[in-house]
Amino acid sequence: MLRTRAKYHLGQIVRHKKHPFRGVVFDVDPEFSNTDEWYEAIPEDSRPKKAQPFYHLLAENDQSYYVAYVSEQNLVADYSGEPVDHPDIPDLFGPFQDGTYPLHFQLN
Repeated sequence: MLRTRAKYHLGQIVRHKKHPFRGVVFDVDPEFSNTDEWYEAIPEDSRPKKAQPFYHLLAENDQSYYVAYVSEQNLVADYSGEPVDHPDIPDLFGPFQDGTYPLHFQLN
């Protein structure tokens, strides 16, 4: 059995290393758990390995809000102290405090 430890936690703000977006972690898969079609759509030279945590993010960029699915190797912690303005945040989290969002309830 593969054992992994997630680097980032629920409610933490992270940003993508290569693409200009930030997001709040709302779920973590211990390894890749999306479709093969999704994975194959990533250019081969930038495909992340599957055997690592993948994060579900309430994400934002300068143009929109969306849900992103990102490998741990492509994320870094965001220490800007700025909140994320995704409109679905209040459905899962309490008010932004001390650089993170507290969960309203336990998901799993």
